[in-house]
Amino acid sequence: MQTAFSRTPRSITSSLNSNVYFIKSAFCCSTDKLVNIIEELLNTNILDKIIIVPTGLHYSYKSNLISNEHRYNMLKLLIKHNKNIEISTYEFQDTEIHTYDTLEYYKDNYKKDTIYFICGLDNLSYIDKWYKGNELLKNNKFLVVGRNTNNSEEILNNLKEYKDNITITNIELNDISSSEIRKNINNKDFIIEKYISNEV
Repeated sequence: MQTAFSRTPRSITSSLNSNVYFIKSAFCCSTDKLVNIIEELLNTNILDKIIIVPTGLHYSYKSNLISNEHRYNMLKLLIKHNKNIEISTYEFQDTEIHTYDTLEYYKDNYKKDTIYFICGLDNLSYIDKWYKGNELLKNNKFLVVGRNTNNSEEILNNLKEYKDNITITNIELNDISSSEIRKNINNKDFIIEKYISNEV
């Protein structure tokens, strides 16, 4: 029986090819600015669909994650008015699922579509250190948003062999990360209300 957390994706394909973009994070604190960035990307008219991929609980590089169900429900509240955004539960499994695995899974199931991975320039700078990082860069398309990184030219020059797979946008990723919110949540001087949607 299918449940709300089934790993089988709902089909979004049609007879026409679509551009499907993935954005992945822990999403422990769903922020207004994250939604604004996603909506700004959708407004460019180069994206047909964005799929949000919350990191699973067994991801070895993230700790103190809140439950899958809670993060899923937070995200549902944030995207409820946008039919072009979908939440993936593929990584909500009882084992560690890497970004490479997730993209391979969706490419296999969305054969008619072109799959892109959205990431910040800071993440791109060390993505070759990720699980199967070089294969990620070689076999996937990336849409990169900035994060006020001063050494952007150096980062892109280091990845020039993959330049045909990388598209840079002029959208700035000024949003504070959910990991930073978690780190500072006990700091009296840290104003968390500034970043988190009232709905969540």
